[in-house]
Amino acid sequence: MSRQFLIPKSQGKLMGVCAGIANYFSIDVTLVRIGFVLAALFGIGAPVLIYLVIGVLAPSTY
Repeated sequence: MSRQFLIPKSQGKLMGVCAGIANYFSIDVTLVRIGFVLAALFGIGAPVLIYLVIGVLAPSTY
């Protein structure tokens, strides 16, 4: 059985990317959000750009 990465718009705060990552890897969405904030603070903008690209390109569910 193959898994598909989907962005659940109903579970997301901004674009739903963190919720999609959490669902795909079966982990808590809070951990993903904390990890993203830390990466954005120490990554000098690259994680924000990656987040936006995923948010625009990934298929979503409503």
